[in-house]
Amino acid sequence: MTDNDEPQPARVGLDRRDFFRGAAALGSLGAAGLLPTSAQRAVAAEVQSPAAADVLAGQTQRILRWASPPGGDIVRPRTGVDHNVVIVGGGQTGVTLAYGLRRKGVSKIQVIDQADQGQAGIWRTIARMHQLRTPKTLMGPEQGNAGLGFRAWYETLNSPGAFDGLDRIPRTAWADYLAWFQQVTGTQVRYRTRLLDIEPMGDVLRLHLESDGLRTIETTRKVVLANGYNGAGGAAVPGFLRALPAQVWAHTEKPINFAAMRGKVVGVLGAGASAFDAAAVALESGASEVHLFSRRSYIEYANAPPPSPPPSPRPPADRGHANSIELSNWLPDEVRWRNQIGRERAVSSVPFDSLNRAVMNDKFRIHLDSPWDSVVMSSGKIVVKSHGKTFRFDNVIAGTGFQVDLSAQPEFARIHQSIALWRDRYQPPAGEQDAASGAYPYLGAGFQFLAREGVDAPYLRNVHCANLAATVSFGILVGDVPSMVLQPQLVSAIARDLFIDGVDAEANKRFLALPAPPSDPAPYQRSVRG
Repeated sequence: MTDNDEPQPARVGLDRRDFFRGAAALGSLGAAGLLPTSAQRAVAAEVQSPAAADVLAGQTQRILRWASPPGGDIVRPRTGVDHNVVIVGGGQTGVTLAYGLRRKGVSKIQVIDQADQGQAGIWRTIARMHQLRTPKTLMGPEQGNAGLGFRAWYETLNSPGAFDGLDRIPRTAWADYLAWFQQVTGTQVRYRTRLLDIEPMGDVLRLHLESDGLRTIETTRKVVLANGYNGAGGAAVPGFLRALPAQVWAHTEKPINFAAMRGKVVGVLGAGASAFDAAAVALESGASEVHLFSRRSYIEYANAPPPSPPPSPRPPADRGHANSIELSNWLPDEVRWRNQIGRERAVSSVPFDSLNRAVMNDKFRIHLDSPWDSVVMSSGKIVVKSHGKTFRFDNVIAGTGFQVDLSAQPEFARIHQSIALWRDRYQPPAGEQDAASGAYPYLGAGFQFLAREGVDAPYLRNVHCANLAATVSFGILVGDVPSMVLQPQLVSAIARDLFIDGVDAEANKRFLALPAPPSDPAPYQRSVRG
């Protein structure tokens, strides 16, 4: 809601009618492109057979029986250590890694999560999209066993046609699938447990934990940080928002009381997918107006019907082979760095259905080229000035993304100064500097932290970073569904380290020197001839 009477420039405001006019000019992005997606139609139409759950249970038992059982425990026992591996985070990454490690023969794995049971991860808490933003055929937690994949689960409960009818995977279906996967693989999570501090003790790590209000110290040989986008520095929130009363603003990374926005005027800062999803939920919850502000001059979107004629293709950057994401960490540093800079400079892409979900509401407005110049509280309203215009909001939602800053994580208080960052290992040429990317940790091939030059911190090889902070080193947003293709690499690295730890070379030498005793000749004695 603006206090100014003069007409707003076209570049600042974009309402529903403007969008439809623009869409019509794109041909195939006209009214037909704005119909409900095939995923929405499929979800609305699917009806599970009453016997489908029984069929799935029997099928899963056979699949688990057919799969080769996990090998014996490959880890040599070590006295005085509580766990071989502690995984911090019980969402899709943590549960999948625990399953993979057990399949490799790694014992004594503990998965912890600070959430209540059923609330780990994002899918039932802060994720607000109708569908996942990734293709439905990507590899997930199944780690090569297709019978444990989403497609097998979904088709068995519904039908092959139901899966074929999906555009992308419905968010709630993905959440249900992950719960099923955790159950059938027997992955236990210790809920309501928070990591407070990592304390090195030689090559063992003392973890200071809080479980249901009680503090304990437990030791582990390995720790894996599988705590998502919020585990490497937290939300990126402008200072002017932090200065506002806590009850009038929220970041998209937290649960939001959308019901309280009924009849209210809401401002959304940011133009990424999470910002559009939050704007749509506010509208669906009865907000009287929702204004979304982008500092850029256009909205980048994906998954839309292709325009006709199609645009000229852009020459691809050399990111390595397109289907070998799991090898990206072996690319030269300069290539990995430029790939990160390309991601940073690109406009955040919004799935077309997320865009359409908000735009279809007459109470939604987009403001382009409109960074916020000032934000203050006045008479109970949030007063925002942008390009000389004044807006008054009852609530503000920040869709401003996340930062990577290891020093901001309390559990890293003892170790963050020893960790090598990208700015310590790589100096980009003029024109390619980026301070934010330089703050990411420079990780080894096993996702392990490395020490800064001249720092003696061998324990860092036992801290594996499988969250957002791994992005520059591995060329993909680690923690998202597409990054699951990298998990076998992490599993193998941890299993290898634990397998070779404690090898007794002298005992091995003595074993080789001992003559092997001959077996009892009784079974073949009757056939022996002189």
